[in-house]
Amino acid sequence: MNEIKILGIVGSLRKNSYNHFALKAAQELLPDGAVLNLFELHDIPIFNQDDEIAMPAAVQQFRQQILAADAILFATPEYNYSVAGVLKNAIDWASRPFGESAWTGKPAAVMGASPSSQGTVHAQFHLRQILVALDMPTVNQPEVMIGNAAQRFGPDGRLTDERIRQSVQTLLETLVQLAKSSLANKNQTG
Repeated sequence: MNEIKILGIVGSLRKNSYNHFALKAAQELLPDGAVLNLFELHDIPIFNQDDEIAMPAAVQQFRQQILAADAILFATPEYNYSVAGVLKNAIDWASRPFGESAWTGKPAAVMGASPSSQGTVHAQFHLRQILVALDMPTVNQPEVMIGNAAQRFGPDGRLTDERIRQSVQTLLETLVQLAKSSLANKNQTG
Protein backbone atom coordinates (compact mmCIF):
# COMPACT_ATOMS: atom_id res chain seq x y z
CA MET A 1 0.00 0.00 0.00
CA ASN A 2 1.22 3.51 -0.76
CA GLU A 3 2.20 6.03 1.88
CA ILE A 4 -0.76 7.45 3.82
CA LYS A 5 -0.96 11.19 3.20
CA ILE A 6 -2.32 13.20 6.13
CA LEU A 7 -3.17 16.89 5.83
CA GLY A 8 -2.66 18.73 9.11
CA ILE A 9 -4.81 21.83 9.38
CA VAL A 10 -3.61 24.52 11.77
CA GLY A 11 -6.75 26.12 13.23
CA SER A 12 -4.97 29.26 14.42
CA LEU A 13 -3.33 32.19 12.67
CA ARG A 14 -1.10 33.07 15.62
CA LYS A 15 2.62 33.17 14.77
CA ASN A 16 3.66 30.99 17.73
CA SER A 17 0.50 28.93 17.89
CA TYR A 18 0.57 25.97 20.25
CA ASN A 19 -1.60 24.14 17.72
CA HIS A 20 1.03 24.65 15.05
CA PHE A 21 3.61 23.33 17.51
CA ALA A 22 1.35 20.32 18.22
CA LEU A 23 1.19 19.50 14.51
CA LYS A 24 4.98 19.83 14.27
CA ALA A 25 5.20 17.28 17.10
CA ALA A 26 2.82 15.03 15.18
CA GLN A 27 5.20 15.15 12.21
CA GLU A 28 7.92 13.70 14.48
CA LEU A 29 5.63 10.98 15.85
CA LEU A 30 4.16 9.54 12.65
CA PRO A 31 4.05 5.79 12.18
CA ASP A 32 6.07 4.32 9.33
CA GLY A 33 4.35 4.63 5.99
CA ALA A 34 2.67 7.97 6.71
CA VAL A 35 3.47 11.58 5.89
CA LEU A 36 1.94 14.72 7.43
CA ASN A 37 1.88 18.01 5.51
CA LEU A 38 0.68 21.16 7.24
CA PHE A 39 -1.74 23.71 5.84
CA GLU A 40 -1.94 27.24 7.25
CA LEU A 41 -5.21 29.15 6.83
CA HIS A 42 -3.68 32.64 6.47
CA ASP A 43 -4.74 33.17 2.85
CA ILE A 44 -8.31 31.82 3.06
CA PRO A 45 -10.73 34.75 2.64
CA ILE A 46 -14.01 35.14 4.50
CA PHE A 47 -16.60 32.77 3.05
CA ASN A 48 -19.06 34.42 0.67
CA GLN A 49 -21.54 32.17 -1.08
CA ASP A 50 -21.52 34.57 -4.04
CA ASP A 51 -17.92 33.47 -4.69
CA GLU A 52 -18.30 29.70 -4.34
CA ILE A 53 -18.62 28.94 -8.07
CA ALA A 54 -15.50 30.96 -9.00
CA MET A 55 -13.57 30.18 -5.81
CA PRO A 56 -10.53 32.25 -4.85
CA ALA A 57 -7.20 30.61 -5.72
CA ALA A 58 -6.29 30.03 -2.05
CA VAL A 59 -9.54 28.12 -1.52
CA GLN A 60 -9.00 26.06 -4.66
CA GLN A 61 -5.52 25.12 -3.42
CA PHE A 62 -6.95 24.20 0.00
CA ARG A 63 -9.63 21.99 -1.59
CA GLN A 64 -7.03 20.29 -3.80
CA GLN A 65 -4.88 19.46 -0.78
CA ILE A 66 -7.88 18.02 1.07
CA LEU A 67 -8.87 15.90 -1.93
CA ALA A 68 -5.28 14.63 -2.37
CA ALA A 69 -5.01 13.63 1.31
CA ASP A 70 -5.98 10.22 2.66
CA ALA A 71 -6.84 11.69 6.08
CA ILE A 72 -7.12 15.00 7.93
CA LEU A 73 -5.64 15.98 11.29
CA PHE A 74 -7.22 19.11 12.78
CA ALA A 75 -5.40 21.07 15.50
CA THR A 76 -7.85 23.54 16.97
CA PRO A 77 -7.53 26.26 19.56
CA GLU A 78 -10.53 27.15 21.68
CA TYR A 79 -12.10 30.59 21.51
CA ASN A 80 -15.20 31.33 23.55
CA TYR A 81 -15.95 27.62 24.07
CA SER A 82 -15.79 26.82 20.35
CA VAL A 83 -13.50 26.52 17.32
CA ALA A 84 -11.72 29.56 15.98
CA GLY A 85 -13.64 31.47 13.33
CA VAL A 86 -10.77 31.03 10.85
CA LEU A 87 -11.07 27.25 11.09
CA LYS A 88 -14.86 27.23 10.74
CA ASN A 89 -14.54 29.58 7.78
CA ALA A 90 -12.09 27.25 6.01
CA ILE A 91 -14.27 24.23 6.74
CA ASP A 92 -17.25 26.03 5.23
CA TRP A 93 -15.33 26.96 2.07
CA ALA A 94 -14.18 23.38 1.47
CA SER A 95 -17.73 22.06 1.93
CA ARG A 96 -19.02 24.15 -0.96
CA PRO A 97 -20.65 24.29 -3.43
CA PHE A 98 -23.49 22.18 -2.07
CA GLY A 99 -23.06 18.55 -3.06
CA GLU A 100 -19.34 18.94 -3.85
CA SER A 101 -17.79 18.91 -0.39
CA ALA A 102 -14.10 18.04 -0.30
CA TRP A 103 -14.62 16.59 3.19
CA THR A 104 -17.12 13.80 2.47
CA GLY A 105 -15.86 10.43 3.67
CA LYS A 106 -12.40 11.77 4.55
CA PRO A 107 -11.08 10.12 7.76
CA ALA A 108 -10.22 12.69 10.44
CA ALA A 109 -8.69 13.12 13.86
CA VAL A 110 -8.84 16.08 16.20
CA MET A 111 -6.44 17.51 18.74
CA GLY A 112 -5.90 20.90 20.28
CA ALA A 113 -3.77 22.98 22.60
CA SER A 114 -4.70 25.86 24.85
CA PRO A 115 -3.20 27.88 27.70
CA SER A 116 -6.30 26.98 29.74
CA SER A 117 -6.23 24.01 32.09
CA GLN A 118 -9.14 22.36 30.24
CA GLY A 119 -7.36 22.35 26.93
CA THR A 120 -9.74 22.49 24.01
CA VAL A 121 -12.56 20.30 25.29
CA HIS A 122 -15.39 22.61 24.12
CA ALA A 123 -13.81 23.38 20.75
CA GLN A 124 -13.20 19.72 20.04
CA PHE A 125 -16.79 18.87 20.94
CA HIS A 126 -18.06 21.49 18.47
CA LEU A 127 -15.59 20.43 15.80
CA ARG A 128 -16.71 16.82 16.15
CA GLN A 129 -20.32 17.95 15.62
CA ILE A 130 -19.24 19.71 12.43
CA LEU A 131 -17.39 16.60 11.22
CA VAL A 132 -20.54 14.52 11.68
CA ALA A 133 -22.43 16.96 9.45
CA LEU A 134 -19.62 16.67 6.86
CA ASP A 135 -19.82 12.84 6.89
CA MET A 136 -16.23 12.41 8.03
CA PRO A 137 -15.37 9.22 9.95
CA THR A 138 -13.48 10.46 13.00
CA VAL A 139 -11.08 8.91 15.50
CA ASN A 140 -12.83 8.92 18.88
CA GLN A 141 -9.97 7.84 21.14
CA PRO A 142 -7.56 8.99 22.33
CA GLU A 143 -8.69 12.54 22.87
CA VAL A 144 -5.66 14.82 22.74
CA MET A 145 -6.40 18.01 24.66
CA ILE A 146 -3.21 19.81 25.56
CA GLY A 147 -4.09 22.02 28.53
CA ASN A 148 -1.65 24.42 30.19
CA ALA A 149 0.14 24.49 26.85
CA ALA A 150 2.83 26.94 27.99
CA GLN A 151 4.13 24.22 30.33
CA ARG A 152 3.89 21.45 27.68
CA PHE A 153 6.07 23.05 25.00
CA GLY A 154 9.69 24.15 25.26
CA PRO A 155 10.92 27.61 24.23
CA ASP A 156 11.70 26.18 20.78
CA GLY A 157 8.07 25.01 20.34
CA ARG A 158 8.88 21.32 20.89
CA LEU A 159 6.26 19.27 22.74
CA THR A 160 8.09 18.13 25.88
CA ASP A 161 5.32 16.32 27.79
CA GLU A 162 6.03 12.62 27.22
CA ARG A 163 2.52 11.44 28.16
CA ILE A 164 0.98 13.79 25.61
CA ARG A 165 3.55 12.78 22.99
CA GLN A 166 2.45 9.17 23.48
CA SER A 167 -1.21 10.20 23.11
CA VAL A 168 -0.42 12.04 19.88
CA GLN A 169 1.43 8.98 18.59
CA THR A 170 -1.54 6.73 19.41
CA LEU A 171 -3.92 9.20 17.76
CA LEU A 172 -1.81 9.11 14.59
CA GLU A 173 -1.60 5.31 14.56
CA THR A 174 -5.37 5.11 14.90
CA LEU A 175 -5.91 7.71 12.17
CA VAL A 176 -3.59 5.82 9.80
CA GLN A 177 -5.52 2.59 10.45
CA LEU A 178 -8.81 4.39 9.80
CA ALA A 179 -7.41 5.81 6.55
CA LYS A 180 -6.19 2.37 5.44
CA SER A 181 -9.61 0.86 6.15
CA SER A 182 -11.30 3.66 4.25
CA LEU A 183 -8.99 3.19 1.25
CA ALA A 184 -9.52 -0.59 1.29
CA ASN A 185 -13.30 -0.08 1.32
CA LYS A 186 -13.06 2.35 -1.61
CA ASN A 187 -10.93 -0.12 -3.57
CA GLN A 188 -13.45 -2.93 -2.97
CA THR A 189 -16.45 -0.84 -3.99
CA GLY A 190 -14.77 1.33 -6.59
